[in-house]
Amino acid sequence: MTGVSDQKDRLFRLIALLRLIPREPNSISTSELRSKLAAQGFEVQPRTLQRDLSGKLSIEFPLLCQEEGNTNYWSFRADTPQSNFPSLDMPVALAFLMAESYLEKLLPHSTLQLLTPHFDQARKQLETQTQLSTARWAQRVRTLPNGKSLLPAKVDGEIWTTVSTALLKDQCLRVSYLSRGREEPRELHLHPAGLVARHSQSYLLARVEGYDDVRQFALHRIQQADELETPALVPNDFDIDHYVQGSLNNPAPSEMVELVADVSPQIAWLLSETPLSIEQSLEPLEGTDWQRLRAWVPDDKETLWWVFGLGENMRVWEPEGWSRTIRDRVVRMNENFES
Repeated sequence: MTGVSDQKDRLFRLIALLRLIPREPNSISTSELRSKLAAQGFEVQPRTLQRDLSGKLSIEFPLLCQEEGNTNYWSFRADTPQSNFPSLDMPVALAFLMAESYLEKLLPHSTLQLLTPHFDQARKQLETQTQLSTARWAQRVRTLPNGKSLLPAKVDGEIWTTVSTALLKDQCLRVSYLSRGREEPRELHLHPAGLVARHSQSYLLARVEGYDDVRQFALHRIQQADELETPALVPNDFDIDHYVQGSLNNPAPSEMVELVADVSPQIAWLLSETPLSIEQSLEPLEGTDWQRLRAWVPDDKETLWWVFGLGENMRVWEPEGWSRTIRDRVVRMNENFES
């Protein structure tokens, strides 16, 4: 007779098993499922696992089985609703809806689609509230970017899947890449090192075969991607945070500099609520409603561009190089308008 403990163990094993099965077009073999279950502490015989999959689970859940030779590959139908334990509570469901409207301005559509089941589950969870329909939630929640945001660059869904899978598995990629300014794509052998989403574009960080340094490749410029069996080799000293701080903004890692500037009342109020840095101070300027700002910030193009965008609301004194750069840009802008 099967004991209560055995029934609970089998229940937990079946839940773990279902969580391991991906949606189509992805799939996972029976042997790989058994290996992943073993890694979670569930030892199961191949026949038992096959019986679970092809028996009650296939009857109760929309499982698909594809046979290739002597191997069975399992997946859920693409339209299978997301199933999590426990279910989402109302604040978490609302947070998912806010995240969706925020991420759709940042991530490619193909990437956002991977999160659709989670967003759909959040909507269905909110629909259980009879006093507040989903439509009313949609009318009450907005997320707005700080400044002008461009539409995300289009990334092919299969390319995203191939690139992200190769990165997770530490496998090399063969890609057809169209660089900016080139008329024809070129084939590259890449060793993936990381992924970075920056504003409306996503980048693969990778080492090109034959070179030692890590470079960035815009995902929307990859026209074809194939995962290779070759293990990816990345420099031992590669640090993604160090790379992001330097190579995405400057040719070298950024140093910290003290920004000294006079700011208008509106900007002073903004920075008092959302500081530019941890080390920041604002002091009233005598005889005016402006304030003197002092803040330690990265010496990078992005911060300089943000300062420049404040226009007549900020007068920059230090760093001297920033002040000179802003003056030169203003002169060139005037020349453009006068011409």
